[in-house]
Amino acid sequence: MANLAQATAVTRMQEYIETHLDEELTLHQLAQQAGYSPWHCAKLFKEYTQSSPFEYIRKLRLSQAALVLRDEQRKVVDVALDFVFDSHEGFTRAFQKQFGIPPKAYQKKTPPIQLFHPYPVESYYLMEEICHENLPIAQKLHVRLMEYPTRKMILLRGKKAYSYLDYAKETGCDVWGILVSVKEALYEPVGMWLPDSFRLKGTSLYAQGVEVPADYEGEVPAGFDLIDLPACTMLVFQGEPYDEKYFEAAIVDLMQQIDTYDPSQCNCVWSNEAAPRVQLEPQGYRGYIEARPVRII
Repeated sequence: MANLAQATAVTRMQEYIETHLDEELTLHQLAQQAGYSPWHCAKLFKEYTQSSPFEYIRKLRLSQAALVLRDEQRKVVDVALDFVFDSHEGFTRAFQKQFGIPPKAYQKKTPPIQLFHPYPVESYYLMEEICHENLPIAQKLHVRLMEYPTRKMILLRGKKAYSYLDYAKETGCDVWGILVSVKEALYEPVGMWLPDSFRLKGTSLYAQGVEVPADYEGEVPAGFDLIDLPACTMLVFQGEPYDEKYFEAAIVDLMQQIDTYDPSQCNCVWSNEAAPRVQLEPQGYRGYIEARPVRII
């Protein structure tokens, strides 16, 4: 049975793994972080993440190693040793099994692959416990006007989704891992609400994608689309940093402020059909960020 105390213990293990990924890790070390016996912490970890601790560690190491191979001119054997693999051969077998391509071939072509992109399990249960509370969240809304050039977008459409939660139910939570792997990405991946002119018949309002250069000719992952984005002007809204346990209340407050914002304050009007409305991955340390298309008047 899920509960916040157990989820918090698993999150402590996740955080310890992330900060010690280049070191030998033992179940005893994780148990010390969790405050349970090694046997019980392994059981909890599997229950909350659907992976054993060492499966989780291997997937995360391979994904971090893939980013190094993508972005740096390093020997495969050196990267393998950096991420605590005993040999070049063992690393190559594990990499091929996880991503379907040998590390040397990946380093040469850097196609989009399914990176392991875990989330702290505690956040789900924090939301469950507080999302129904009437929390007074008053935030300042920081607004700036930004110009974007012509570019393209690699995106995965849903079927009927109108929001992130609907979309996650339709597509699962693995989309982000693929988007993060795109080497040519101009910015970080985003969630978006698509104008009618950007939608295909029978597809969702909400989607996720990543922007790439206008001359992008790289691989498009199976099931994804590559679309053109015209040059546009966007109002970018950013809230103040928030405590992760007030995740939902903080975002709802900012969205309400954005919905009632008068763009004439920036000498512009809404231009909803000009481009997708986008939201960056909510992260408490930087506040909620959303951008909407406008036209200068």
